[in-house]
Amino acid sequence: MNFEAARTQMILQQVRAWEVLNDRVLDVFARVPRELFVPDAYRELAFADVEIPLGHGQAMMTPKVEGRLLQALDLNSLSSVLEIGTGSGFLTACLAALAERVVSLEIFEDLATRARERLASRRIGNVEVKTQDAFTLAAPEQFDAIAVTGSVPRWNEQFVEMLRPGGRLFIVVGRPPVMEARVITRHARGEWTQEDLFETLLSPLLNAEQVEPFSL
Repeated sequence: MNFEAARTQMILQQVRAWEVLNDRVLDVFARVPRELFVPDAYRELAFADVEIPLGHGQAMMTPKVEGRLLQALDLNSLSSVLEIGTGSGFLTACLAALAERVVSLEIFEDLATRARERLASRRIGNVEVKTQDAFTLAAPEQFDAIAVTGSVPRWNEQFVEMLRPGGRLFIVVGRPPVMEARVITRHARGEWTQEDLFETLLSPLLNAEQVEPFSL
C-alpha cells in the first residue's frame, strides 16, 4: 500500500471535503503518520472513512471527525489540552503537535500503554497519558481546550468547569440515531455558549450516565 498517496487522498477527499480548512490542522494530518497508530490488523484501513476498532468496544474516530474536532478547538502553541479518551493515541499526537501540553485520560490500561508506546516511538514528549476515568477527577486543573472523544447521552456541565475563560470544549451529545457535535466556549464570570457543528455517531464515553446531567 502506498501510504503517502492514501494520506493525500484522505486529506483531500475526506478532511478538506468536510470543511476542514485550517492550514495548521491539515499540516498535522500530513505529518503525523496515522498508519502507525492503528492496530496492525487494520493498517490497510488507516486512511479509510471508517471507525477502526481498538477493543473494549472502543474505536478511532473517522479522519474527517478528527479534523473537525481539531479545527473547532482552535489551538495555538501555548494551549494546554485535556483529552478524555486516548484511544490509539493518534488524535493525542495531533493535539500535541498543535499545543504546548496535552494531558490524556484513558480508562483502559492496555489502550493507555499502547498509546504511550506509540507516542514515545515518535518522540512526542509534551503528552502525559494517565489511566483514569474522567468522571473521577478531583479538583482538576483548568485547560485551554478539552477534547472528549466519546459521546455522552446528555450535556454535562462538569467539563465546562475544567475550562479556563476563553477555553473551548469539543463534545458529541445525544443517543443513536441522532448525535450532535458541539463546541462550547467558556467566557468570563463562568458564562458559556455553545455552537452545534454537525451530526455524527460516536461510541459512548464510559460511565457518562453516572454523573447527573445538565440539560442545555
